[in-house]
Amino acid sequence: MNALARPYTAAPIGVARRSMRWSRDDLVARAVLLAIMAMLLVFLIAPLFTILVNAVLDKDGKFVGLAHFITYFQTPSLLRAAWNSIWVASVVVMISVPMAFVCAYALTRTCLPNWFKGTFKLVALIPLLAPSLLAAISFVQWFGTQGALKSLLMGASIYGAPGIILAEVYNTFPHALMILVTSLSLADGRLYEAATALRTPPWRQFTTITLPSCKYGLISAATVVFTYVVSDFGSPKVIGGNFNVLSVDVFKQVVGQHNFSMGAVVGMLLLVPSILSFVIDYTVRRKLKAQLTARSVPHMPKPRRLADALLAAACVIVITLLLGTIGMAVYTSFITLWPYDLSLTLKHYHFALIDSDMASAYTNSLIVAISTALGGSLIVFVGAYLIEKTRNLVAMKRAMHLMAVLSMAVPGLVLGLGYVMFFNHPGNPLNGLYQTMPILVVSMIVHYYTSSHLTAVTALKQIDNEFEAVSASLKVPFFKTFLRVTVPVCLPAILDIGRYFFVVSMASLSAAIFLYSPDTILASVAIMHLDDAGEIGPAAALASLIVVTSIVVCIVYSLLTRVLLARTQAWRNLRRG
Repeated sequence: MNALARPYTAAPIGVARRSMRWSRDDLVARAVLLAIMAMLLVFLIAPLFTILVNAVLDKDGKFVGLAHFITYFQTPSLLRAAWNSIWVASVVVMISVPMAFVCAYALTRTCLPNWFKGTFKLVALIPLLAPSLLAAISFVQWFGTQGALKSLLMGASIYGAPGIILAEVYNTFPHALMILVTSLSLADGRLYEAATALRTPPWRQFTTITLPSCKYGLISAATVVFTYVVSDFGSPKVIGGNFNVLSVDVFKQVVGQHNFSMGAVVGMLLLVPSILSFVIDYTVRRKLKAQLTARSVPHMPKPRRLADALLAAACVIVITLLLGTIGMAVYTSFITLWPYDLSLTLKHYHFALIDSDMASAYTNSLIVAISTALGGSLIVFVGAYLIEKTRNLVAMKRAMHLMAVLSMAVPGLVLGLGYVMFFNHPGNPLNGLYQTMPILVVSMIVHYYTSSHLTAVTALKQIDNEFEAVSASLKVPFFKTFLRVTVPVCLPAILDIGRYFFVVSMASLSAAIFLYSPDTILASVAIMHLDDAGEIGPAAALASLIVVTSIVVCIVYSLLTRVLLARTQAWRNLRRG
């Protein structure tokens, strides 16, 4: 009888059992994914919704519509803060992005020695390890009332817009540099060979080939820098003086005046530029086309003595400025009293870690950073795995991915404000979490979820889905495949996520400024309070200690990962005989 004409028969017992097993696996996967989605719903969506609700209610809880927004825009001082944030962020973009582009070009399109490029990359990434207040403290020491180089300002003051711009350029430079290095690293050498054969001058090759090929990288770097400056709180708080910006205005409205309704309005306004930047960046990435194809030839830069020398000089100037900024903060932490007594001492470290009321701040930061690294790595990677490698969960996957990406558009200050309004409400059953270590850890995970999520998804996309299909055919539960295959293969990405969570948690201020208590105060918050109290030395000491801790962790991470990867990634080095 023809096989197509055979009557339907019941499935074998083995197939039925396999379907039951997959049903159980689907239930487990669905439950875990629902738990992660519930976490993002409670700790991301609900606080943002609470801000929106408070923006249209008065102090008595009555609906007032857009009355608070109208009041805000009719108040000149408040409206000026919004304008200040926009134009300062724009100036920082116009300084930081071109400077980063020049340095990225020197790293990718010149024949400078590898040791020079490696040294520059190490120094350029140091600002990522420091709290944003460190740069502000350093520039106060350089150009403040008693600054070492105060005379260079010719009577002008560093406090206000000039100081904020300088500090934010320092803070945002490594972010722009990393994006542009990646963008400039992708180049098809055939285009440059053809241009050279046609005797096209170097400047025209630059304007017609190089710039168009990395325009999306430039736009992405600009949006990242703009968003960072608008939402940053540390630098404007320390060096802003009477120059008001949105991020400081939120703090004043909530902490200073206890005006939560107006604070919610400012929080919504602070969210607007971040969302616009996120939409622009997302649109640009969707239009981004592959720079390299299967027929592409890697671009090998040719030696150009004059151009290489000029670019090397530019990099040396940038390195000098970066080292001068962090060097002043470290130097301040070791001297007795600036600028009257320059003798070396350790009393500032002793005061910050032992004698002051905030002595536990550094220990609390370590606990939060370690907990965030461990918990964040687990939650992010499991969530990304369930999105990429499970079936029959299409709607849940889309919702999960949307929430995971949304956190990138939410500034830390807005997230912290939402936590105050949501978790501090007496009727909230989760009210007991407010001002505890767990909520600080969760806020860090949620705030930096997107970057880690995208890293995990990128790593998981490199693994063929046939692994899961073969495991299913062999009746192996999906969690065993996850532990025995996926985790070992993706271990480098998991370790990178853990390191990222640790470093950013040690230096983060915006998300924690509304969530701490005297018992859970973090080092970044303690630095702000020490600076407000005029204790510049202890503040610099604590900031320097954060940088040193992050550097040590990165070194230890590098050494440990070599051992771990040698055992779990040996298959990558196998050669066919």
